[in-house]
Amino acid sequence: MTAVAPTAPTAPTPPAATRHPSPAPRLTPWLVRLHRPALCVWAGLVVLLSAALLWLGGPLTDASAAAWEQYNACAGTSRCAYDQPSILLYKEVYSATTIAVLTLPFLVAAWAGATLTSRELETGTAQLTWAQSVSPVRWLTTRLALPAALVLAGTGLVVTLHHLAWSAAWGRVDTTKPWSDMPTFYAGGPLTVALALLGLVVGVLVGLLWRRSLPALGTSVAATAGVFALVHTALPHLWPSVTQVRPRGQGGPSGAGILVDEGIVTSTGARLPNPYCGGDDFPDCRTAHDKLDAVGYYRDFHPFSHYWPLQLMATALLCALVGVLVFVAYRVLKSRTGGTPRGARTTS
Repeated sequence: MTAVAPTAPTAPTPPAATRHPSPAPRLTPWLVRLHRPALCVWAGLVVLLSAALLWLGGPLTDASAAAWEQYNACAGTSRCAYDQPSILLYKEVYSATTIAVLTLPFLVAAWAGATLTSRELETGTAQLTWAQSVSPVRWLTTRLALPAALVLAGTGLVVTLHHLAWSAAWGRVDTTKPWSDMPTFYAGGPLTVALALLGLVVGVLVGLLWRRSLPALGTSVAATAGVFALVHTALPHLWPSVTQVRPRGQGGPSGAGILVDEGIVTSTGARLPNPYCGGDDFPDCRTAHDKLDAVGYYRDFHPFSHYWPLQLMATALLCALVGVLVFVAYRVLKSRTGGTPRGARTTS
């Protein structure tokens, strides 16, 4: 008989329950690679708009201010030589950059609704990520945190530059928009930054609900526009207004600012809507005021000193809404996935 050599003992195979799961993928680099084209477009847009605003607040403002000095020095003479192209160029660039700044929140909403969550849910990429030991909560957090930081940084930069450009021209360029001009008011304050953040969160939430890119895109833009309209309507009432009252003989009150309400005051102190028939110089209007027992006019408005209170109150309102929508987004995700990694194995 031949002797059989003993075989070396083999290590026991660990049971499936004790095998370590594969390491979770790094979500941030993956998110950057996935949305690199959008990141490049956003960076390019912010850089170009920032350069235009620096040009507007520097050389264009100086040239336009010098042209207005030339024009005002003419003192109404029939012939006047002044740099009219500089005045027109300033107005055109100011209008274009203001519109561009106000468009940013809607661009963010469109991108977030079309790609940030809806596309991955539509193509199944999100489900594959959840199967690799990544919880849906972590997946959603990554898609909120990094884009939010980029949106806040980019929008905050251009809004600041717009406000500085407007301030540089105030009192120097005769055609400078007043602070109460609504596009100027929105484009130069933190309210637009909060609106851009809202557009991002709305896009993420709508993407979770629709799970389809095109419907989510349209819904996100429409919802952001709807919120903007509501904030615009509520804005004059977010801070106590100032009231001006003038007797009938002195005409209606006037003053720069955001109008809240105006009308006529009766002899009993009651306020009535303005009939908008004109002043007492017109016989028909004078008769109408006499029938209403009008003794004066009132005007409720916000002066320039209310600029920052209105901005901050509206911004706080939008930030509160952003917080509510973020909470709703997590609740929607949890209700549809359970909030745990799909395919993750337990360890003993």
